Amino acid sequence: MKSIMKLWLVSAISLFISLPAFSADVTMRISLQLPLKSHLGQNLLLFKEEVESKSGGDIVVEIYDSAQLYKDKEVPAAVGSGSIEAGVASLTRYVGDIPAVDIFYQPFLFDTEEKVRKAVSKGSAIRGPIDEAIKGTGSTVLWWQAYGGAIMLSNGAAIKNPDDMKGKKVRVFGKTLGQFVEATGGAPTLISGSEQYLAYQRGTVDVGMTGVSGVKSRKLYEVMDTITVTNHADIEFIVVTNTDWWNGLTDGQRSIISNAAAVAEKSVRDKMASIEAEAYEIAKSNGMNVVTPSASDIAAFKAASASVYDDYKAKAGALGAQLLEVASGY
Repeated sequence: MKSIMKLWLVSAISLFISLPAFSADVTMRISLQLPLKSHLGQNLLLFKEEVESKSGGDIVVEIYDSAQLYKDKEVPAAVGSGSIEAGVASLTRYVGDIPAVDIFYQPFLFDTEEKVRKAVSKGSAIRGPIDEAIKGTGSTVLWWQAYGGAIMLSNGAAIKNPDDMKGKKVRVFGKTLGQFVEATGGAPTLISGSEQYLAYQRGTVDVGMTGVSGVKSRKLYEVMDTITVTNHADIEFIVVTNTDWWNGLTDGQRSIISNAAAVAEKSVRDKMASIEAEAYEIAKSNGMNVVTPSASDIAAFKAASASVYDDYKAKAGALGAQLLEVASGY
């Protein structure tokens, strides 16, 4: 009997030693303003599957989509304060603390996929300093989620050049984009992504600004009939986690989450072109007219929005100047 008990004890100790060096009750809640069916939602599901699989279910990821817990503009404060472990926010939501982040909204600066990929690669001369600056808000960046180029939505007629913007009320999702609208003759209105549909339906604004994937996921084709493919800004979302919570994890837990984040980031970036192509096809199949401005129209937009760069240089400080110099060399 004693030998059996000894054998059981040795087995139990061996099992305990072989267990991973992290707690089995870690829950990571993530707030998302978009629907789970959106490509950002699907990307979070990929991350969830990776984390829970690699941790054997010891780390549980809970996704709260469609702004159930926080709107996009509330995420930086909620995560930074520790009210929630993690969240997804558009990069521009950090502009109040870090004006330089709006480098991606300087009109037509990142106008090719090659330039975007170079800028957003982990540790790059543009992304690296931004990730580091965000640490000052109490959050740590896990990964960046591609959302594509900014487009214009309208009813009845396309927004092909500055003349078409004059006198129009335009939905924007950042101050720099608002400056772009003002510089080109329109009147900007800051409206969160989750409130877009009603804003268009009610006529709160005449023109919308978003990424084409949002037209699909939010069914904006039901309330707007024309897309103008301007691609005047690069829309980036970031997944951030509370730094204190992050630092409280074990090395093993952080490794699992970091590796899953890397998988999710590569996936969403590599799929972006096909995601946008599919969204355009869905928009067309639902009756939307898709218009691409001419080279002269784009040149007119660029000329009209020169003041946006001047304002960025004035507000973004040394970091902004540094990022703009790097980006201008791409």
